[in-house]
Amino acid sequence: MTVLLWVSLLSLLVWLWLTCCHGFFWRTDVTLPERRAPALWPDVAIVVPARDEAEVLPLTLPGLLAQEYPGRARVILVDDHSGDGTAGLAAALAGSGALPLTVTAPPPLPAGWTGKLWALRHGVELAVAGPPAERPAYLLLTDADIAHGPRSLADLVSAAESAGLDLVSQMARLRVSTRWERLIVPAFVYFFAQLYPFRRSNRPGSRTAAAAGGCSLVRAQALERAGGVAAIRGAVIDDVSLARAVKASGGRTWLGLAEQVDSVRPYPGLAPLWRMVSRSAYAQLRHSPVLLLGTVLGLALVYLVPPAATVAGLATGRPGVAAAGAAAWALMAGTYLPMLRHYGQPALAAPLLPFTAFLYLLMTVDSAVQHRRGRGAAWKGRTYQGLPDN
Repeated sequence: MTVLLWVSLLSLLVWLWLTCCHGFFWRTDVTLPERRAPALWPDVAIVVPARDEAEVLPLTLPGLLAQEYPGRARVILVDDHSGDGTAGLAAALAGSGALPLTVTAPPPLPAGWTGKLWALRHGVELAVAGPPAERPAYLLLTDADIAHGPRSLADLVSAAESAGLDLVSQMARLRVSTRWERLIVPAFVYFFAQLYPFRRSNRPGSRTAAAAGGCSLVRAQALERAGGVAAIRGAVIDDVSLARAVKASGGRTWLGLAEQVDSVRPYPGLAPLWRMVSRSAYAQLRHSPVLLLGTVLGLALVYLVPPAATVAGLATGRPGVAAAGAAAWALMAGTYLPMLRHYGQPALAAPLLPFTAFLYLLMTVDSAVQHRRGRGAAWKGRTYQGLPDN
């Protein structure tokens, strides 16, 4: 047996394991659990960190302010020292819904904090200030580019109350309007689910814990028990860090795909999508060259070997190599189909996943190169180089 046959068989075995034994990561039926309206709706504070978000706020903030929530709720928008008039625009939108809006700004960013988490901390402290009886039971931490349907908050709270959850997070449906968005975005969510299978993350006692930073409802007491936002102050991948902190402190977490939560942030070309992935990819690997090497080899074995073995086997007349490669490729494409359907994309795009995975491999390597050059996780004029990884 040749080396290529052994490698193609190993790739096939990996895909058999991923398909059957890895938490069914590829399924897209993990949506909000069964929920009942609570007898008494708890108070909620919605905290929105915003830095240079004037372009998207008219598409998202009115929906938050117009939430059809039976209890008391308020919105706190934390303007993270924007230069595009974000605060003024937010104030002008205050009358677009029934919920009250507070626009505030945090002190200057201290060392050791990412900007988003420093803004979140300021908003959370403002939300829980005052007498205990007036403090919210829940905090909805949501990004400025996330548009919520009118019943989003009510559904999140009723799910948390019904199932006794401390953190309920939904992976927002990202934009797939441009050609590059259609190629990159469904794969981004697919790869995330492969790293953090939702079913495993949602299982009490499981070591897997994850959340989606664009939409996370957390009990105020659970956040305090986990050490508050300060416990993850240097995290670039703050959503996963938040879920780990809540779960480690005894809380129950849940993550699934959103039904009425959408990201409106545009990614018109490959360059902004590349930056979205590469800014945090090396942080995900804890800035470890060893993990980087393992990831590159793993991506090559899992995603690049199947098509390469299929083509090489057919070209050289080795049917065993071609069959193993084609079977692995078919499993890969088959597990990708549900995510493509979730995003309304054609099934014919499924065999293209190896090409998309190759782009992600390059993005991951580029993330490490940028870190070595001192550029770290750059986002909106800030670079978080050498922050502790949570």
